[in-house]
Amino acid sequence: MTTILAGDIGGTKTTLALYTLAGNVPFAVKQALRQETFASADYATFEAIVSAFLAGSQQPIAAASFGVAGPVLDGEAKITNLPWTINAQRLKTELGFARVALLNDVEATACGLAHLGNDDFVTLNAGTPQANGTMAVVAPGTGIGIAFLVWTGQHYRALPTEGGHVSFAPRTADEFALLKFLEARFGHVSVERVASGTGIANIYAYFAATGRFPIPKALEAELATADDPTPAIVRAGLGGATPICAATLDLFVRVLGDVVGNVALMLLATGGIYLGGGMPPRLLTRLQRPDFLEAVCDKGRFGALCRDIPLHVVLDPQAALHGAACNAHALTTSP
Repeated sequence: MTTILAGDIGGTKTTLALYTLAGNVPFAVKQALRQETFASADYATFEAIVSAFLAGSQQPIAAASFGVAGPVLDGEAKITNLPWTINAQRLKTELGFARVALLNDVEATACGLAHLGNDDFVTLNAGTPQANGTMAVVAPGTGIGIAFLVWTGQHYRALPTEGGHVSFAPRTADEFALLKFLEARFGHVSVERVASGTGIANIYAYFAATGRFPIPKALEAELATADDPTPAIVRAGLGGATPICAATLDLFVRVLGDVVGNVALMLLATGGIYLGGGMPPRLLTRLQRPDFLEAVCDKGRFGALCRDIPLHVVLDPQAALHGAACNAHALTTSP
């Protein structure tokens, strides 16, 4: 019996899961032997969380894989909003793991795409998938992450990017005005400032500053006391009765569609694009309206190519954890 460890590490919470691999039985990514979530800030180091989770366990860990919100460079990652530096080699030495991999969290999501069941995603555009074609993950959550999968001739390999931090490129008068508004706040304006959960709050702030729409008193009071205004804006926008919130979602959807279309062309993602992260499932009904796909395909001479690329929304809320588990499983069979 072989035991592997997977984790999804964030500034707020860290989720760990143990899996056992038995012979030739197919790996079941959702059938963890044990899983637990920890408040990250309660621990001085990531190693302390792992030690607490594994306390009393006698089974040696054959491989461990962890998805991290941020870049991983030379086997090391620094966690945003925490005084943690996680080093793969140090984990092997201090905790006695045979093999350890650190992945960007969207890269981890990409690792698990092959294990998605029919209930784990919704198709927005069937397209015409190409066998062994490159696949991409665009994951708008609090921020936005982008990763992709390339066919090596034997299997798919996941690769990370920091594509969410490329410069925002406006196309309409409203988007140009939004860029100017956000430049005054942030200086450089990345895609993440617009096409993410925080981006929704930024777009709302722009519309509020224009005075173009009335702001209901109840909404104003709710936003004034909210730690995160995005959920309230999304609820009001999906309801359709609050014009400023509906306009916010309209602009967000257009920009996100433009980003997805850019990724489709830059990576030639003929195997399909998967929308991960927390925002797409919450906005599913809005993304199913025609203007989102129209924005994806608004690429001039290459619009038809974009329309041939399959587009899906990932519904699995633990896609990064499950992808990390898939990677740990792969580590046990690699030379």
